[in-house]
Amino acid sequence: MLGALRRKVTIGGSSASVLGKSLQVIRPGVSTSRVSANAGKEILLLHPRGIDHVRNFSHLILPGCSVGLTKTRDVISSIPSETIMQKSCRAFSSGDGDLVDAVVPFMGESISDGTLATFLKKPGDSVAADEPIAQIETDKVTIDVVSPQAGVLQEYVAKEGDTVEPGTKIAIISKSAEGIEPAAPAEKKSEKPATKPSPPAETVKEEKPKARAEASPAVEKPKPPSTPPPKRTATEPVLPPKERERRVPMTRLRKRVATRLKDSQNTFALLTTFNEVDMTNMMKLRSDYKDAFVEKHGVKLGFMSGFVKAAVSALQHQPIVNAVIDGDDIIYRDYIDISIAVGTPKGLVVPVVRDADKMNFAEIEKTINGLAKKATEGTISIDEMAGGSFTISNGGVYGSLLSTPIINPPQSAILGMHSIVSRPMVVGGNVVPRPMMYIALTYDHRLIDGREAVFFLRRIKDVVEDPRRLLLDV
Repeated sequence: MLGALRRKVTIGGSSASVLGKSLQVIRPGVSTSRVSANAGKEILLLHPRGIDHVRNFSHLILPGCSVGLTKTRDVISSIPSETIMQKSCRAFSSGDGDLVDAVVPFMGESISDGTLATFLKKPGDSVAADEPIAQIETDKVTIDVVSPQAGVLQEYVAKEGDTVEPGTKIAIISKSAEGIEPAAPAEKKSEKPATKPSPPAETVKEEKPKARAEASPAVEKPKPPSTPPPKRTATEPVLPPKERERRVPMTRLRKRVATRLKDSQNTFALLTTFNEVDMTNMMKLRSDYKDAFVEKHGVKLGFMSGFVKAAVSALQHQPIVNAVIDGDDIIYRDYIDISIAVGTPKGLVVPVVRDADKMNFAEIEKTINGLAKKATEGTISIDEMAGGSFTISNGGVYGSLLSTPIINPPQSAILGMHSIVSRPMVVGGNVVPRPMMYIALTYDHRLIDGREAVFFLRRIKDVVEDPRRLLLDV
C-alpha cells in the first residue's frame, strides 16, 4: 500500500484522497479528518547514470504517534524507469503546482555549459508545451530551452549572456493566466521615474550657481587660441573617433573556431601543394544525366559527390593521409568519414558524411544536402559533427580562385576546391578554352611526405577528369 501511495502521489495524483484511503488501511480506527499530513517534495536528481538520490516523500503525524514513510528507495525501484524519466523531463511544480520551471536541457557528453544567447519570448507571452522560449549557444551548436508545459511565461530568472549548465533554471512558467501579472511591476517601475519631475526643480536651482560659476571662466578662455597649432604636426596620425567603432562580444562558436584553427597552426607542420583539374568530362557527365538523376533519386547531381568519390579513391591509394599522429604513435583509420565544411550565418561548421566509401553518388548528395540544411537552420546535432578523418572545403561557391586551407584537427589533411574558370589550355597541340579548377591539399608534413601528398592530389585530378576510372578501379 505504501508503494501504491507514493507511486500515485509521485505521478501527480490527489494527495489528500490517497492519504485518506491509505490511513484507513494503516489505522482502521482513525478517521481521515484526524490525520494531518506534512507533505514534502520528492526530488529526483537525474544523471546520465540514473537516479542518484531520493529524499523521503512525506511524514505523516497520527494522534499520539509519528510514523515515517521509510524504504523510499524500494518504492522508487518498483516504478518503471520510463515513468520516472518521462516525469523528470518536465520541470517540478512549485507552491500550489501552478508554477513550473524551465531549465537548461542536457546538451551532450562533451558540453558542460553554454551561453544564454537570446530570449524568444517575453514575460507575459503565452507558450505551448515544448515551445522554445530561449536559445543557448555552445561551442558547437545552438540548443533550444523549451517550456515544460503550456501556460504563460511569468519571468526570466537568468540574463542574456549568462553562462548556464544543464539543469539551471531559466524561466518560470505559470499554467494559468495569472502569470501575466508580473508585467505590471515593469509598468510601475516606468511610472516611478515619470513621477519624479519635482526633484529636478531643486537641482535646477543648484545648477544655476554652477552655471554662473562656469560662465566666468568661459569669458577668460578666448586667450588660449595660440595653443591649438601644435596639434597640426605632420607626424601624428589622425584616428577616427571612438563613436564610429562598435565592440561586440564573440559568440562561443566563433571563439571555438578561432581557438581550433590557431591550435592547428601551432601544432601541425602545415604545407600546401596545388594542382589544376580540367572539369570538362565531369561537367558533361552532369549535363547528360542530371534530369534522369533527379527523376530517379529525387536530388540534384552536383560536383561535391564527384569530389567525395575521388577523395575516397585517393585515401584508399594513400592511407597515410587518412591517418593521424597521437603522441608517439600513428593511428591508421580503417574507415573513411568525410567532413564537409559549411559556412553558416553563425560561423563555420563541419558535418560528417559517415562511411563515404560505402555510398554511391545519390546517397552522398542526399546526405550532404540534409546536413547542409540542418547546419544553415541551426538544428544540426553534435553527433553529426563529431569525428571525421578527412575534410573537403569548397571555397569555389563563394568565388575563391585559390587558397591554402587549414587542417581541421584531429585530422592530417584537407582538400580545398575553388571556382571553375574558363582558361586557354593546350590540348592535342591546340590552344582551346577549358573549364579549369585549382585544387589545394594542405597536409601535416610531420606525418605525410611530399611524395604521398602529390600522389594523393594527382589521383583526385585523374578521377575527376575521367570518372570512368571509378568504374574500372584504375
